[in-house]
Amino acid sequence: MALDSIPDFLAAIDRIGELVRIPQPVRAKLELCEIADRASKLPGGGPALLFEHVLLDDGTRSAFPVAINLFGSMRRMALALGVQSLDEHGDRITELLNTKVPDGFVAKLGMLPRLLEVAKFPPRVKGGAAPCQEVVWRGDEVDLDRIPIITCWPEDGGPYVTLTAVISKDYARGIRNVGMYRVQKLGPRHVAMHWQRHKTGAEHFRQMAERGETMPVCIVVGADPASVYSASAPLPPAVDEFLFAGFLRREPVRLVKAVSNELEVPADAELVIEGYIDPREEMVVEGPFGDHTGYYSEADLYPRVHVTAVTMRRQMTYCTTIVGRPPMEDYYLGHATERIFLPLLKLTTPEIVDYHMPAEGVFHNLVFVSIRKSYPGQAHKVMNALWGAGLMSLAKVIVVVDHDIDVRNVSETWWYALNNIDPERDARFTMGPVDVLDHASRAWSYGSKMGLDATRKLPEEGFTRDWPRIIRMDDATRAAVDARWAGLGIERAWSAR
Repeated sequence: MALDSIPDFLAAIDRIGELVRIPQPVRAKLELCEIADRASKLPGGGPALLFEHVLLDDGTRSAFPVAINLFGSMRRMALALGVQSLDEHGDRITELLNTKVPDGFVAKLGMLPRLLEVAKFPPRVKGGAAPCQEVVWRGDEVDLDRIPIITCWPEDGGPYVTLTAVISKDYARGIRNVGMYRVQKLGPRHVAMHWQRHKTGAEHFRQMAERGETMPVCIVVGADPASVYSASAPLPPAVDEFLFAGFLRREPVRLVKAVSNELEVPADAELVIEGYIDPREEMVVEGPFGDHTGYYSEADLYPRVHVTAVTMRRQMTYCTTIVGRPPMEDYYLGHATERIFLPLLKLTTPEIVDYHMPAEGVFHNLVFVSIRKSYPGQAHKVMNALWGAGLMSLAKVIVVVDHDIDVRNVSETWWYALNNIDPERDARFTMGPVDVLDHASRAWSYGSKMGLDATRKLPEEGFTRDWPRIIRMDDATRAAVDARWAGLGIERAWSAR
């Protein structure tokens, strides 16, 4: 059964023993971040944290508790999406992609359950009262200073709303976008919207600017877990994130019309900040911000959002996250994307067996790919295909290995790759877009990329020597030692030292 709300998610996390409640006073400025950072660096991602006594910047106690690191373990990430393993959703996508209309009336009837399941996914708009609008602030009531928006790092430009689902719309095509963009609080009624130039929300803003029209936006905090994740997913612009969340939930996302604009927001959300951007206004300074690269991103000019209303649950829990030197909570959100979207990469590049973006590469800096190689130059073909695939175009380094290497094992993959490359022969360089947060690139959002072909080389690729075999014990000996291993007492003696 789908988790419809953050209270449902917190209760589920509590049941599996991964929630820690903190009753002691903790400051929203810096102190909460330091605690969460230490927790997220614990083995396995650490627990989810619920801060029950949060101090605002003026020293008073917030009326709202703060939840953080909700998605910060493999188990919680799977729990958020209603599966035992994140690969289950990838398998569902594979099954849908492999659907072929069979011959025969009875066989066609057999497809109906699958087709009816797809028909359940579109979000549904409800009328009347919604949990996210139990409390409504308008006009002079709007005061973001009353919300425990955290300041993460000492040199940040201010407090930031981080775990967002920002809703905007392409009015020409009638397509909604939901993106996870950081939002800096500028004052009680204004925030700055940070959306990178590659993001769909930024494209919507450019469209509205060309038309000279104000742009309505809604900043949602604490939607149902599948919708929170979907806001971070690299979906094509034409795919509604709430539709994708419905697919993951196996139930539609319930929406309700915002109170001060025509956008629709998740009815079960904890908090919604409604507003508009006037593209005729000058941009405002946003940043610096301690980013997921582990470095501060520089201050720059971004649009100002005028807040027209704030709505929330009566017993609202403010949900947030922090980013910085990995691993952190965002690694687990990124890992979900890796697992769920593998079938879509295979659809266009079928030789791909698996891929992995290790935490140390902060998603876009390092991608390991295993392929089933059958012809010369295939590794280079895969590199170019990935660099042409959506946000994978930002990948700085792609390392291609053979199909029998477990790319999720970082140590094994580097061992294999560094054994198998001749640097001059196997390194390929190209130019293209890079992440705007890449401080090392030669220009803002533009720079070089490297691909390493660490696959076994074929004679057609100019390799005329014998390729050596990997050292492996035979299966019979391994099985015999497996049966005796526990009785030898080696691990027991080592752990007791």
